[in-house]
Amino acid sequence: MFPPGPPGLALLLLRLSVASALVFDDYAHRAALPGWAHAAVILISLVVSVGYLTPIVAAAALACHALVWFAVGAGSDAAALTVIFALDALALALLGPGAYSLDSRRFGRRLVVLQSP
Repeated sequence: MFPPGPPGLALLLLRLSVASALVFDDYAHRAALPGWAHAAVILISLVVSVGYLTPIVAAAALACHALVWFAVGAGSDAAALTVIFALDALALALLGPGAYSLDSRRFGRRLVVLQSP
């Protein structure tokens, strides 16, 4: 669930990709979005970057991409980028955070020692 090494590094890069895509998408359409949406995007981007509650927050990032999609409209270039951003967020929600995240520190492997009777 929390792979270390190169797969964990790849998941870290995927988390950073989703966070930066969300921020860039918000910045590109800042005039069409309300102020609370900007605050939500910044919060979601920070939380997904550090890897806290990653499947839930990645689903929230997917919802933010959908919000931008419906607020701005569907242009041909915006549609292609939105689909790519949404697929990244969906992949992150399904794969999880990786070993280099707060989730792995909080919910990671535990050593259970059973005492003999």
